[in-house]
Amino acid sequence: MSLRSSTFAFNGTARASWPWLLFLFSAAGFIEAAFWGHVGAFTPLYLPGLGVPVDEVARWTGWSASLSAVFGLPLLPLWGALADRYSRKPIIVRSFVAHLVAAVIILLAGNLWVFIVGRAMMSFALGNSGLMMTTLSERTPRGRLGLAFSIMNTAPPVGVFIGSLIGGRAVDVLGFRTLVMIDAGLVVLIILALGFGYRDTFTPADRGPILRMAADSVRIIWRSPRLRALFPALFILFAGWMLAFTYVPLAVSALYRGSDPGTAIGVVLGAGGLATLALSPAVGALADRYGHWRVLLATASVAVALWPLPALTRSLTEFTLAWAVLNGVITSVFAISFSVLSESASPGVRGRVMSFAYLPVSIGFLVGPAIGSLATSRTVFAVFPLAAVLTAFGIGAMWWARGKAV
Repeated sequence: MSLRSSTFAFNGTARASWPWLLFLFSAAGFIEAAFWGHVGAFTPLYLPGLGVPVDEVARWTGWSASLSAVFGLPLLPLWGALADRYSRKPIIVRSFVAHLVAAVIILLAGNLWVFIVGRAMMSFALGNSGLMMTTLSERTPRGRLGLAFSIMNTAPPVGVFIGSLIGGRAVDVLGFRTLVMIDAGLVVLIILALGFGYRDTFTPADRGPILRMAADSVRIIWRSPRLRALFPALFILFAGWMLAFTYVPLAVSALYRGSDPGTAIGVVLGAGGLATLALSPAVGALADRYGHWRVLLATASVAVALWPLPALTRSLTEFTLAWAVLNGVITSVFAISFSVLSESASPGVRGRVMSFAYLPVSIGFLVGPAIGSLATSRTVFAVFPLAAVLTAFGIGAMWWARGKAV
């Protein structure tokens, strides 16, 4: 076979195959999560340099996360409508351009409020994962869909894992701004990879006005009894996770007694990502075999039992082990939830519905840290039993949503 024909085979076959698409989207999720994880993990260490008093760091850790999550949420229906009206690929690439702009603003921030604006720009990237999962679902054999979604949604926690391990040491040695600069370079590579690495075969069928299509996206969810119940249920289910995740760096700082807090935070978050790498694909395979709903609810119930454990630890080693197991379990629930959501939408509107896939986590990231800013007034470890309560309510809401008509 000639070099030219081999190149054509890659361009014509490999770029259209579901394993290649899974790899590409997983790589994008990996880099995105590493950047998001760096900002979330090391914000408590960076805030004093922006003029925040030490005794106010816990409060502003929560509020900076909540405030930054607000701005992108109202635009979620618009991204799905634009993708259905024109093409999915530009809307997916748009999200990483938003991350690049966010990184630049964070690099230039000289005070808390400019930093919050930079974090807020990250919320304009919402909607990309749902569109990527919709594109992947259209090319993946049905018997492999749960596994494919689990692998793709394992990539972000692994991004947090490797990114935290490297990033923690980088913060201690090079500083937070240098780490964000490296993240910005990686985001540029992902923009190029997504722009040229696959063919978008989606053919738009709806040529209506964009604003009407955006409003229709909301109406599609509202008119479906299952979806109308499922989205709030998922929000409650993941609010506890986002609450706890935001305050893990402060919990580590409370237990750590050394001179390299960034490295310690990176190791703890990295252990959580490693557990996810081990557990999530296995749980996804079980879901394909025994049913997505059944495995999701069972795994979430395990999480409820595990949530109080970090609050009972007395050393950093114990806390690391407890958080690793917990993070592996709850991210497995997170991965399976996308299969449940995809199954609850008809093929004709699945793209618009899946553009809202991260909405429950995004609202959880808005509400959870805000609750935490109040709950941590006495101890940062209060977030963990509170997360158990929220997860338990979420399981009840999921049972209720399961019984609704699609």
